[in-house]
Order: sequence, then C-alpha cells, then structure tokens
Amino acid sequence: MQLTILGNGSGGPFQGRHYTAQVLQVENRLFLIDCGEGTQMQMYRFQVRYDRLEQIFVSHLHGDHVFGLVGLLTSWCLKKRTNPLHIYSPPGMEELVETNLRLCGVRVPVTYPIHFHVVEATAFDRVFDDTLLEVFSVPLSHRGVACCGWLFREKIRPRNLRPEKITEYDIPYSLLPGIKAGQDLVLPGGQIVPNDELTLPPRAPLSYAFCSDTAPSDQVAEWVKGVDFLYHEATFLSEHTAEADLSGHSTAAQAAEIARKAGAKRLLLGHFSGRYADTAAHLAEARAIFPNTEAAEEGKTYEIAAAG
Repeated sequence: MQLTILGNGSGGPFQGRHYTAQVLQVENRLFLIDCGEGTQMQMYRFQVRYDRLEQIFVSHLHGDHVFGLVGLLTSWCLKKRTNPLHIYSPPGMEELVETNLRLCGVRVPVTYPIHFHVVEATAFDRVFDDTLLEVFSVPLSHRGVACCGWLFREKIRPRNLRPEKITEYDIPYSLLPGIKAGQDLVLPGGQIVPNDELTLPPRAPLSYAFCSDTAPSDQVAEWVKGVDFLYHEATFLSEHTAEADLSGHSTAAQAAEIARKAGAKRLLLGHFSGRYADTAAHLAEARAIFPNTEAAEEGKTYEIAAAG
C-alpha cells in the first residue's frame, strides 16, 4: 500500500496548504479519498495517474472536502473517458453533482457512467468489496453533518509458490492455483506432498484508516483496532481544545490518544488549521502520547508496510 497526500489543510488555502485529498494505491489500483478544491491540479503536480481512478470515497459534503469533484468529473468528459466511475459518500452527493453539471451544461452520461453509492454514515459497514480488498465506512462525529471515515483492509493473499518445488515435482500449471490456495499435491503414485512444503505463507494483509473530520471517539478507536496506518485529523493544538469541541474537530493530542487506544502501528496527522504556520507543535504534542507519529506532507507518498 502507498498513500499520497494531495492536501493537508482545513477551512481555506492558508499557509500554502491545499484542501483535503489523498490517493491510496493498493497494488495497481488507485482510490481517491476526498476531493477538495484543486485536487486535480495537485494530481497533475504530483504526477498521479488519475485516469486509473474508478472509485472515489468522500467523507462528507463540506466544501473543503468536495468542491474539487465537479471539476475532476468535467475534465474526464473532455478527455473522453469511457470507464465507469463509482462515488461513495453520505446522502446528497448525487444531487450536488447532477445539479452542478446540469447548470454548467455538462453531459457526463454521454461519455462515461457515474454510479453513486449512498453510505449510511451512522453505521460501520462494508461498502466496497473485490478480490483485492474491502472498504468499511467508519461513523464520525462532525458538527451534526453526516460524515464517515474509511477503513481499507487488504484480503489475505494466496500462498507463495516455491519455484524449486515446481521443478522438483514437475507440477503442471493447471494445479498451481489450487496449491496457492492451500491444497496439497497428490502425486501420480498417490503420495501426498503437504502444501507447507510447496509454498511459503503470504505477508499479513495491510490496512489503512482515514478519519477526518471528527471529534475524538473511543468507538472509532475500536472500529479501526490494530490498523497499520491511521490518518486522523489534528486540526488544532490542545491550547485550542474548546474551539475543537465547538467545531467537531480534534487536537493533535486527541488524535494521538485515539491511535494509542486503537493499537495503530503508525499515526499520520492532517487537516491542519491555517492559524498554524508549521506542524512542529502538532508533532511534539502527539509524539508525547504516541511516538510513531508523522505530520502529513503534501506531495509525499507514505509506504504502508507490515510491522518489521
């Protein structure tokens, strides 16, 4: 897994930051998470191959997380996209998109179909599933608006074949898929070769959780328990806790506490308020509670790997 940060700011384009958007790569698949204003410009800037996107996951309909979407959809029209697009979000997305496109005279269905998937933002539920991974909605608490995070979990991979064993037992190609799936090998004379002799175990499945925007929640920590990489908003520092409470956001310390309770392997802070010129204080505050913390940097790609 690889995560590329396109924007790490909140509220406005302050301190040179852009609005929230990320691209998660799982093998050869790309998934866009949120689409704040300027997202497609950031994708051009950081050379993200956005034409490969087939799924977009939007946490909520506040402008700093969604105002870049209509521009992206329109650009795909101009490029004559034909591949279907799936958009997952709380209620209201279809109306928002179709109203904007209609008033702008854009005829998306003529070039490519868009499928809107309405997510119940109050339920932890699987919303996407394929052979590679599954995605769950994570209910968040943000000023009374329907808002959800996203938990991406890889599925268990097939076992790894040992090439020398294929040669040793002259295993036909037709049997290899079954062996990778865990089957033993039965030789012509009836001898059984255990699967453990023929294969090596796959690496542990990886996971990534996106939690923004939200007040701190112990329930969220339970839903993302054991996650390899946790992105949690840290809009404010502890000196502005009252403002965080009022606006339904979190401080860096609160984000770190959620990571600690979740048993996350790593924490990535983001969604920084424009009042802060840099993120040094956020890092210091969070690392005092959860040492394995980083601050999201625009344009940086983070490798998500198994512990060790």
